[in-house]
Amino acid sequence: MKNIVSLTVLVFLLFSSFTVYEKKEIKIRTVVIDAGHGGKDGGCHGASAKEKDVALKVALQVGELIESNLPDVNVIYTRKTDTFVELIDRAGIANKNHADLFISIHCNSGPSTAYGTETYTMGLHKTDGNLAVAQRENSVILQEENYEKNYNGFNPNSPQSHILFSLYQSAYLDNSLRFAQKVEQQFKTRVGRTSRGVKQAGFLVLWKSAMPSTLIEIGFLTNPKEERFLNDKTNQTYMASGIYRAFKEYKQELEAMN
Repeated sequence: MKNIVSLTVLVFLLFSSFTVYEKKEIKIRTVVIDAGHGGKDGGCHGASAKEKDVALKVALQVGELIESNLPDVNVIYTRKTDTFVELIDRAGIANKNHADLFISIHCNSGPSTAYGTETYTMGLHKTDGNLAVAQRENSVILQEENYEKNYNGFNPNSPQSHILFSLYQSAYLDNSLRFAQKVEQQFKTRVGRTSRGVKQAGFLVLWKSAMPSTLIEIGFLTNPKEERFLNDKTNQTYMASGIYRAFKEYKQELEAMN
């Protein structure tokens, strides 16, 4: 009998020692929108259009749509004008403001026959093409001061450097993929674009952000037909609307899990 009482007391003490944690409610309250490149960094370009300009126009429209239709969401921009912002500072803005999602908007480059959209999350390079895109976008750090110190000796021209850090962001991968898939679905079904799919590669701007993050390539400026499309104000609105609808669906889906 004494042994049974002792065992009961031990079990009680064991269970009472556990701290009961309440499930944290999911709320998407802050989004950081990053227009790629800017200032002295023009990004890629076509015959006339520059990536920094097209990306900024689309990014500002995405933010305006969120602000107008989802007033409970705080929209923060890494830049709203033609200014140069270092990659580490873009992610730093998102981290400082405890963003729930980081969206980086870019234009692609490649052969003149290449076309379509693709959305990236942080991860391993599955193909040489993914690596090439990451290397191009990451090469902007060569224009930054003290880039070797800021990025822990990272060399944007070295495939080994990309592979070494590409497993970062794994904690946020599921939700990054969730949003990326919604973006590409919107582009394909609602905007009528050719989707090249959701991909993974090692982007510095995503590596440094401590939340779900995606980098969206809205099309190829090196393709004359796509350049004309992306340089058109109405089509920029279509692309921005697709990203906005993807964000709205993402927000609703996650908050419905509460």
